Amino acid sequence: MFKNQDEIREIETIIGPSVQVEGDFIAAGDMVIEGTVSGKITTEKNLRIGPGAKIFASISAANASIAGEVQGNIKVKENLEIAETARIFGDVKTGTISIAQGATLNGRCQAGDDKKSKFEKIDHHSKPTEKEAPITEELEEVVDEQLN
Repeated sequence: MFKNQDEIREIETIIGPSVQVEGDFIAAGDMVIEGTVSGKITTEKNLRIGPGAKIFASISAANASIAGEVQGNIKVKENLEIAETARIFGDVKTGTISIAQGATLNGRCQAGDDKKSKFEKIDHHSKPTEKEAPITEELEEVVDEQLN
């Protein structure tokens, strides 16, 4: 994200390091935040939060790279990169996540699809069915033969 000059030219909103703003920011393009923001941040594209940034807001973006401090919930549709300088206090929901060593993430984290697992709970206290019983007996016989 933001690795070449063409991508940098597409940045629609920049909040510099000396800027402190409050309110809801909604953008269709890329955003870079180096300052302090309180409220809500939403972009349909990429969001980069610099190492000196302080965010007191909920965040929604297609992709995000976080190196500063965020106090609020984060929802990223695709890729979330959390740098070693990042400090996140809130819940995170994303498609994929990358967390650098040294980063702080204090909240619930959900990465991947929303599909429910198809695992079934196993009840260890129930009796085996007729289909399961012969296998169990066969296994016991094999174990007995091996031990003797």
